[in-house]
Amino acid sequence: MNDSPNDYHISFFKPTTPQAKANRNMAVWLALIWAVSIFGFQFLLRILEKPTPEPAYSTFEQVWPEILKGEATQANLQELSKVSLSVLGKIAIAPEDKPVLDNAFNWSVFQLITDSVQEAYLTKIAGFEKYKEEIENINDKKYIDMKNTLSEALSKVIGLDRNDVRTTILPLELNSVQCKELSAETYSNLPKVMEKYLVHNQSVLTDTVILGFPFHYFYTAVFLLILFVGLCWIYCVRTDNLNAKFNIAD
Repeated sequence: MNDSPNDYHISFFKPTTPQAKANRNMAVWLALIWAVSIFGFQFLLRILEKPTPEPAYSTFEQVWPEILKGEATQANLQELSKVSLSVLGKIAIAPEDKPVLDNAFNWSVFQLITDSVQEAYLTKIAGFEKYKEEIENINDKKYIDMKNTLSEALSKVIGLDRNDVRTTILPLELNSVQCKELSAETYSNLPKVMEKYLVHNQSVLTDTVILGFPFHYFYTAVFLLILFVGLCWIYCVRTDNLNAKFNIAD
């Protein structure tokens, strides 16, 4: 007995029955809706986004030319130290960018310290760096005391309020080697590093808030998940309807 060549051949791309064609078309439409929802939103983000600087970046743009001219005031140096410390406190800093930021921060802090006590502070900073490498527990009392002493003293120097969260990381970013002068690398790369971390692409899609979340986060983390479940439900319901329409029993 010869079987028909199409008896057991099922192709999604070349359906041979009306029910298979309808099922194929439905699956294609649902996949298109899902693809447009994901990739279309990303394209829309790119179209609408525009570079938006943080206030800290505007501050940097004001003080950096004065520093390049060698005419920086105490206020300029304080702003540079605070901006650099703000960037150093961000979660992810590229390894090649950190030395530039460290140099800018430590140099500006060192310039603000009175000449007569600069060497004393360098000794304290070097001592803290050495002890920090030796401790096995960050709850070590001597470590905490040294950290708090440097934080309190230098926060006043750069003009940080004691409640400013940056006071907690200030001692950890001190470097006794990086403070004497601005390196050539810092002069050439600091503006690019600041722009990299302080200028962000924003649009109405990122600034709008829904249920406490930025819209772009809500859309990708919540809405797309609900949409996927909804498309699966539609597929199941439509498949049942098609089976009933073509008298196909499960």
